[in-house]
Amino acid sequence: MSSQSFSVDQRRALLLEVEAVALEAGRAAMAHYGNPQTRYKGDRTPLTEADLASHRVLVEGLSRLTPVLPILSEESGVPEWEVRRRWSRYWLLDPIDGTKEFIARNHEFTVNVALIEGGRPVLGVVVAPALGQCFSGGPALGAWLSQGAERVALSVVSRAAVPRVVCSRSHPSPELEAWLAPLGQVERVAVGSSLKLCLLAQGKADLYPRLGPTSEWDIAAAHAVLIGAGGSLSQLDGGELLYNAKASLLNPHFVARGAE
Repeated sequence: MSSQSFSVDQRRALLLEVEAVALEAGRAAMAHYGNPQTRYKGDRTPLTEADLASHRVLVEGLSRLTPVLPILSEESGVPEWEVRRRWSRYWLLDPIDGTKEFIARNHEFTVNVALIEGGRPVLGVVVAPALGQCFSGGPALGAWLSQGAERVALSVVSRAAVPRVVCSRSHPSPELEAWLAPLGQVERVAVGSSLKLCLLAQGKADLYPRLGPTSEWDIAAAHAVLIGAGGSLSQLDGGELLYNAKASLLNPHFVARGAE
């Protein structure tokens, strides 16, 4: 692969190869389902053998596809900002998003792979191994849901009369109630991991306001899928949410939307 940005045709071909890598990582994670062998990192977040198994598969597969591109994974050391700020294009990974869901065995965990160019997600793959689902897409690529041999195009839909608002299953936010108050009646949809954004891409929800902490690898892949389906994600003030644009990998608060 050249050092120049990928064309749309190149990204479309690459998308299928990345899906295969992410599906393999999902199978590696599922080998530990029901026996997570959990320990805790310095920030007291859980780490399982499944996280590490998925990480190894992703890094090996992506390194084979694009040997020159840097890879930033939640389960690898984060390079210093002075190094990262020179990256114009890189892979951003969350080997298992929703580790709490994985440990609880509620099926709502995902494997996330995003290609970032110029601070924006241009390709994303989200695999939900326990659900047998693979979401993929990006700007100018469309968005897709594959389940077994079936592959269907995804598209956001016009907002329902009673807005369907996605909420985190594992991370309640007191600030959310104040944000929702002006909307009046809403229907809440609780789900874990990056599946929240995928629900918007499927047209099964309208809004996802996130007023609690997230990291860039938590949302980048599903952000790309949502854009491919016609949705959007922005900071609460309407500003663009960019990746690798600052030393911290924590996201500002944001809101994701289906069709306006």
